[in-house]
Amino acid sequence: MTNLDTYRLLGRSGLRVSPLALGTMTFGTEWGWGSDKDESRRIFDAYVERGGNFIDTANQYTDGTAETLVGEFAAGRREQLVLCTKYTLARRPGDPNSGGNHRKSMVQSVEASLRRLNTDYIDLLYLHAWDFTTPVEEILRAMDDLVSTGKVLYVGISDTPAWQVSRMQAIAGLRGWAPLIALQIEYSLVERTVERDLIPMAREMGLGVVPWSPLASGVLTGKYTRADLDAGEGSADPAGSRKNVAAANGSLTERALDIAEVAKQVATEIGATPSQVALAWTTLDTAVTAPIVGARTTAQLENNLGALDLRFTQEQLARLDEASRVDLGFPHAFLSRPMTRQVMFGGVEIDHAR
Repeated sequence: MTNLDTYRLLGRSGLRVSPLALGTMTFGTEWGWGSDKDESRRIFDAYVERGGNFIDTANQYTDGTAETLVGEFAAGRREQLVLCTKYTLARRPGDPNSGGNHRKSMVQSVEASLRRLNTDYIDLLYLHAWDFTTPVEEILRAMDDLVSTGKVLYVGISDTPAWQVSRMQAIAGLRGWAPLIALQIEYSLVERTVERDLIPMAREMGLGVVPWSPLASGVLTGKYTRADLDAGEGSADPAGSRKNVAAANGSLTERALDIAEVAKQVATEIGATPSQVALAWTTLDTAVTAPIVGARTTAQLENNLGALDLRFTQEQLARLDEASRVDLGFPHAFLSRPMTRQVMFGGVEIDHAR
C-alpha cells in the first residue's frame, strides 16, 4: 500500500512530494463548475491531513480565486507544503504583455501569485504553456533570477514540445542556471501520445512527470455516454460545464468512451471504481512522479486517493493497453522493427537496462 505520506523525489532534485498532487482548478465557482470556499477547504484539509503536501494551482485558475483560497487554507502550515503555481496565462484581456512566456509576464505574474498565496516564496514555478515567441535564454535566465532572489525555489515546465524542453535543460546545465525539475503534461489512458517523446525525454533529462487530467476531463470516471457526444468540439471558454471542458480538451470522443468502458470492466473485477483504475494506471510508468487529482467534493477526493491501493493482473494491464495504445510513429516504430535491430546488432542481444 502506498499512502500520501510515502513521498517521492521530484525529478533530479531532493524535493519530496506526495505520489498524488492536489489540483485546485476546481477551487472557486467563477467558471460555473467548481467548489465553493467551504467545500474547497474541506478538500484541502482532507488531502493534507492524509499526509499530502503537493499542491498544484495556477495564476488564472478561476480568475485568481484558486490561488487566493490556497493561500488562505495553507496559513499556519505553509512550511510543510510544496506550493506549485504557473505563469503564462493572460491576466488582463487586451494587454499584450500580461501573458506569455517572457520575463515581464513571468515577473509580474509571480509577484501577483505571491500576494494571492500570501507567501514569501513559491516552491515550484511552472511555465504553463509554450507561446512559440519567447527566446529560451530569456525564459531560463528570468527563472534563474527568481530562484536567486528566493522568490522561487524550483522551476518546471508544462505543455511544451519535447525538443524545446530538452534544449532548455541542456542550456540551463551548460550555463549553470536553475534546472527544470518537473514536466506537467496531459497523460491518461485516453491521451498516450506523450509516450512517444515527452515521457522518454523527461526520464532522460531528469524531470519528474506530473500528469494533468489523468481522468481525461472526467470521461474515465464513466459518467459520460454516447448521448453526451452532442457537445461536439466544445467552446474555448472554460466557463459553463464540465462536459464542455471535456469536449474542448478533445477527451469526449467515441474512442475515449470505448476506453472508459474497459476501465469500468477492470474496476468491477477488482472491486474498485473506474476513476481509481485510470489514476492507478498513470502511476505505472516510472517516469511519473505524481498525477494531479482534482475534486469538487471530499467524496471525490477520497475515491481518487483509493487509487494508491490498486494492483492489476498482467491480463488486466494487457486489456487496458490494447484499448488505449497509440502508434508511436517514426522513428520509434522503425527502430523497434526486427530487421532494423538485426542490421544494427547482428543478432547480438544487449541488456541496456543495466
